[in-house]
Amino acid sequence: MLIEVRFHGRGGQGVVTAADFLAVAGFKEGYYTLSFPTFGAEKRGTPVASFLRISDEPVVVRDEVYRPDYVVVLDPSVFETVNVTSGLKDDGMLIANYPKASEDLKAEIKTRARVATINATKLAIKMLGRPITNTAMVGAFAGATGILKLETLKETAEELFNGALAEKNKLLIEEAYNQMKVMCR
Repeated sequence: MLIEVRFHGRGGQGVVTAADFLAVAGFKEGYYTLSFPTFGAEKRGTPVASFLRISDEPVVVRDEVYRPDYVVVLDPSVFETVNVTSGLKDDGMLIANYPKASEDLKAEIKTRARVATINATKLAIKMLGRPITNTAMVGAFAGATGILKLETLKETAEELFNGALAEKNKLLIEEAYNQMKVMCR
């Protein structure tokens, strides 16, 4: 089993951190993982993509993910400038931070893939006081796919963040995970 994920967002939003976070969590669960970013102009606010591979065998492919099983979008504004569903497998899934229902986004971007939306910006502002959506989307990905366990995500948050920030991010991950789990299963 090889699962390929492409993340889209804007510089400074934690797109790279989200992919790395899931790679660490996957490794903790016994998977082989590889995550890496690609940058354009490398400026805060410009489109950024990051990639993740999770496998039960060593990952030998090192190039960008062109035919993802999943696409995760951290910022809904990238839909205006980036074709995020490019190469997304017909049986794949788009998991997006989007303020409207999944059906609305599916109709807007005209994809055959499954679509699951969550208002991660609203959750992040509520729980972190800032519109940084990376950990919300980590929880959303795990809840939508069932690939990684919630407890592993919380353990990883404990390692990557300190004190109150770790606790807030754990709550944010859990809320997003639970919302997507209900929606997608």
